[in-house]
Amino acid sequence: MNIVFDFGGVLFRWHPPSFLARVWPHRVPDAEAGQAVAAQFFQQYAGDWGAFDQGLIGADEVIARIAARTGWLAAEVAQVVDAVADELQLLSPTVALIQDLKAAGHRLFYLSNMPEPYADHLERSHPLQQWFENGVFSGRVKQSKPGAEIYRIAIERFGVAPESCLFLDDHPANIEAAHAAGWQALHFTTADAVRPQLRERGLLGL
Repeated sequence: MNIVFDFGGVLFRWHPPSFLARVWPHRVPDAEAGQAVAAQFFQQYAGDWGAFDQGLIGADEVIARIAARTGWLAAEVAQVVDAVADELQLLSPTVALIQDLKAAGHRLFYLSNMPEPYADHLERSHPLQQWFENGVFSGRVKQSKPGAEIYRIAIERFGVAPESCLFLDDHPANIEAAHAAGWQALHFTTADAVRPQLRERGLLGL
C-alpha cells in the first residue's frame, strides 16, 4: 500500500487556536478565544493565507495583506508568521507510526499544504527523505488541497495508481477530495486513533 501523510496536525503539531494563545497572549487569552482569531487570521486556509500556501505570494505579502484586512499591526502579524516554523514540532506517536508502516513494507509519501519557507524549514530540520520516498508541498506546485489538481500532481509524481493510495489527513474536506480523486483515505485525529483502522485494513500487525 502507498500511504500518504498530511503534515500539519498529522506529523507536526498544528492547532491554530492554541498556537495563537501562546504567540499572542495579549490578544488571545486561551485556545477557546483563539478559535475566532484563527478563523480571521488564516481564513480557513483560503484568502490571503491560501495564496501563501500555494506559493502565489511570499511572507512579506501575506503579512501586509492580513494587516490591511484586519487592522492588526504588521509587526504583530509578522510575529505570528515568523513563529509558525517553530510551532511545527514533531508528533512522536506519528513518527512511531511511520516507522511501523515502513517496517511492514509499505511505501510512504506526503502531501501537505505548506508555504515554501516552512517547507524549507521542515526539510532542513527533519529526515524527511528517510521517512518518505517522495512528496508534494503546495507552495512548490502552486496548488493546494482540497483542489483536485494537487491530487493529480501527487499521483504523477509518486508514479502510483490513485486507488493504491491511502491518505491520512486531519481535514474532512481534504479526505472528501481524496475520495473524489479515487484515493482511499482516513480522517486522522491522532496516531493512536488511526492505528486500529490500519490494523482493520491489514496494514499493521497487532
